[in-house]
Amino acid sequence: MPNVNLLAVLVSGIISMFIGALWYSPLLFGKQWIKLMGFDEKELEKAKAKGMGKSYFTAFIATLFTAYVIALFVSYANATTFTQGLTIGFWAWIGFIVPVLLNSVLWENKPQKLYAINIANYLVVFLLIGGILAVWS
Repeated sequence: MPNVNLLAVLVSGIISMFIGALWYSPLLFGKQWIKLMGFDEKELEKAKAKGMGKSYFTAFIATLFTAYVIALFVSYANATTFTQGLTIGFWAWIGFIVPVLLNSVLWENKPQKLYAINIANYLVVFLLIGGILAVWS
């Protein structure tokens, strides 16, 4: 039976949301991301006025699921060091995120730069989640 530390999953989810907020902020890649997504200022203001709480909440729940699944990988691999967790996070990223998000380039005509921004965010997140969960198992 897997050993999953739910507090570590929760903390990993919170850290992931923080990384995403920073990653897609004007400090890092936010301006490029908005442009590459084809959004305009009116759309952004409308979305902000409408309230984005539901979207953030849903994203947080999805992130918790992701962290829980990575925690299962960590548990089944008996990973207990940060490096072992990084390795699991890396392979989960390579196996699930990279090919799945590639479909947005192949079939939705999304720009490759957008793909690069998004998968790089997930790389950082998956590495940290894996590392945290391995150490905190």
